Amino acid sequence: MTGSTKYIFVTGGVTSSLGKGIISASLAKLLQARGFTVTIQKLDPYINVDPGTLNPYEHGECFVTEDGAETDLDLGHYERFLDVPTSKANNVTTGRIYQNVISKERRGEYLGKTVQVIPHITDEIKAHIQALGRKGIYDFVITEVGGTVGDIESLPYIEAIRQLKWAKGKDCLTIHLTLLPYLGTTGELKTKPTQHSVKELLSLGVQPDVLVCRTEHPMQKGMKEKIALFCNVDAEAVIESRDAETIYDVPLMMQQERLDEVVLRKLGVTTFPDADLDAWKDFLRRYKEPKGEVHIGLVGKYVELKDAYKSIKEALEHAGAANELKVHIKWVHSEKLTAKNVTKHLSGLSGILVAPGFGHRGIEGKIEAIKYARENKVPFLGICLGMQCAVIEFGRNVLGYTDANSTEMNADTTHPVIAMMEEQKAIADKGGTMRLGAYACKLEEGSMARAVYGKRDISERHRHRYEFNNAYLKSYEKAGMVASGINPQGKLVEIVEIKGHPWFIGVQFHPEYRSTVAKPHPLFIAFVKAAMGLGVRETARAEA
Repeated sequence: MTGSTKYIFVTGGVTSSLGKGIISASLAKLLQARGFTVTIQKLDPYINVDPGTLNPYEHGECFVTEDGAETDLDLGHYERFLDVPTSKANNVTTGRIYQNVISKERRGEYLGKTVQVIPHITDEIKAHIQALGRKGIYDFVITEVGGTVGDIESLPYIEAIRQLKWAKGKDCLTIHLTLLPYLGTTGELKTKPTQHSVKELLSLGVQPDVLVCRTEHPMQKGMKEKIALFCNVDAEAVIESRDAETIYDVPLMMQQERLDEVVLRKLGVTTFPDADLDAWKDFLRRYKEPKGEVHIGLVGKYVELKDAYKSIKEALEHAGAANELKVHIKWVHSEKLTAKNVTKHLSGLSGILVAPGFGHRGIEGKIEAIKYARENKVPFLGICLGMQCAVIEFGRNVLGYTDANSTEMNADTTHPVIAMMEEQKAIADKGGTMRLGAYACKLEEGSMARAVYGKRDISERHRHRYEFNNAYLKSYEKAGMVASGINPQGKLVEIVEIKGHPWFIGVQFHPEYRSTVAKPHPLFIAFVKAAMGLGVRETARAEA
């Protein structure tokens, strides 16, 4: 597409958690499938500078980009759908906006003027919105606004959108996502909440161009026309979005509703190729028509909140589809695991994944799960803290270091097999100061990790302060736990594995951040395959 970048804004009304991120990613996928270049950004109304210091119970998973930004979990959806990396520019919070404006004021950049929400805050928001468009590589920039229209926190964002729509005219479009609640007593979907939500948006000076209506039941005849009449939109621009079996169905559902065609026409794009979604449909076929199944235990301390491990769950599902297997995840709370009940909780599982995290809560349960996986030859994958717990477990139960620990959990341990990274020791501020983003790793010849990746040099994303203590490396390798992946610059141990175990790998990085629909992560593919024992079974079937 030639010409200026088009800007699409996605707002939400009636209630939060309607799925603005999935709708944004689905529209982006459809536009990408038609040959356009697209990126998505998230504007978050909270005053935290980034989600890095937020408790997962508050915010779900903290997603990390290639360039080391700690961001909202919706950026994970963007990457998984588009298979295009995001960056610091793809997520901004009110905290960041105000921090930037106050820093400029302190430097005297406003020449003594009174600094106000309008124009200074809204100008800063507009600058962030347009930063991606100014790169000149995107036909479309989709901007998702967090929260709900009417929230005090989101008012400056809506005002910035109003100003941009006024300035850019037909190069801007607003999609408003609302809820059509179902009243069981009358058996009806009700449109009034949508009407009120649009009225609220109109009162702020923004007329939505497209309405996406979330609903549990099919919309009744004439309902789209009724909503269109009361909300000043075209009937074809009222899009039905029913609950889906899986988030990966949503792009195809939106295609059936012609969301992308409506958007393109309203933005003045009259000629466009057909959407090529063959690879997406093939993934869905493999996902929905598995030839087998596998049961994997995900051990963590936030398992009651699935969003805390969103990328891990999706990476397992990507790997399941790649292997044409249905992955059943058993969510195992690490705080409830003990030496006495670990067999009861983990027996019957084909694989055990110990999740990342911070702090001492649930650590002993994770260590018991790893001991069970090691001793019973169950395929094991440990991620970040999961790898560190594997190192602690091996130290205690194989090397005989009975008080082996991380200095994060016990500063006085006599065997600090996991210790704070040297460059982290002088850091006092917690926000944005961990080892973040992509770092290189060199894989050892003949290792399981080298076989999984099929190459020597890899790059993976990190989020940690503690590392394997290299003072213990020789003792570990002599006893059978080898460092199969090393960061070439700092000699940091990135991957450990156990000799003689069918499949036991711990990684300091977060492979789940790199897994997408188009490119499931090789570690997860290999882990799921090992859990099923596919190689052995396929050989036996072929011989039979």
